[in-house]
Amino acid sequence: MDKFLSKKAREIQPYIAGIQPKGDGWIKLNTNENPYPPKLKLNDNLSEILDNLRLYPDSDANALRDKIADDLNAKNGTNLTRENVFVGNGSDEVLAIIFQTFFSGKTLCVPDVSYSFYPVWAQMYDVTPKVIATKNWGINWGDYSGNCIIANPNAPTSLAIDIERIPQGGVVVIDEAYIDFAEAESAVRLIGDNDNLLVVRTFSKSYSLAGLRVGYAIGDSALIEGLNRIKNSFNSYPVDALAQKIAMLAEPNVDEVIATREWLKTKIDCLDSQANFVWWNVENAEEMYEYLLKNKILVRYWKQFPNNLRVTIGTQNDMEEFVKCIEKLTRPK
Repeated sequence: MDKFLSKKAREIQPYIAGIQPKGDGWIKLNTNENPYPPKLKLNDNLSEILDNLRLYPDSDANALRDKIADDLNAKNGTNLTRENVFVGNGSDEVLAIIFQTFFSGKTLCVPDVSYSFYPVWAQMYDVTPKVIATKNWGINWGDYSGNCIIANPNAPTSLAIDIERIPQGGVVVIDEAYIDFAEAESAVRLIGDNDNLLVVRTFSKSYSLAGLRVGYAIGDSALIEGLNRIKNSFNSYPVDALAQKIAMLAEPNVDEVIATREWLKTKIDCLDSQANFVWWNVENAEEMYEYLLKNKILVRYWKQFPNNLRVTIGTQNDMEEFVKCIEKLTRPK
């Protein structure tokens, strides 16, 4: 089969997502999903929405873009319009389009510890990473210049930083998938003064809509126009009509997750998380991972981090069961 693949397809190292278990009885703490159902104001006639699925959706998602801009203005004191918003099929697609539009053939500053999809897109779109070392798992924002991307809060470390200055000389991307769980302010408030800034958000985490696949970017209208140019070159209809409608009716759902996270931080040795997961310091992480797996508890383990595991915040009951399980292993005999 490899003989039919392009050189790029043979060389690429794909992103590996967390395990999706089959069967019942699992406590799933490995994919940073929100454990609570979405909060939706279902005030529209569902049958009318379904009837209209015979039609192509609004390719520009204008109503959703208006709603996103209005919500961000109310929260951040900004003056955004739909021309400042780009919507895609999950923030992963939005980020991939950003890599194609702005970074292909260029150098990009990126943390040495961050979202593991960034290196995949760099390889796919011929981007040369300039890797910036983290210190004590933290990002030193002063080390970044030109084209750069960071996640804030960062993954998998869970740490957030306060951003007051945007480097110039390139496009700056702040990936805020987890910002609604953080005390740090969103960089959205800086867009008006920085025409090189793109902030990427998602409905997957704080809105409990990972299955819907809706993400978006906010930035200067010229940057958004560039994203639309690439999007419309391969798929004019990335967000379906039902997804657009549901995203407009959703509300953030973070309070219980934050409360459980703060409780968990008192029970295990982890970093000061500002996300919906924690970065757990644990000796011999692989052994702990295998032990939890045998007990039907899934967390995330990477071989390059032999003393850390990423643990998603589940329900309070989930996390109490998790703590009981690890206490059985670590309790003195």
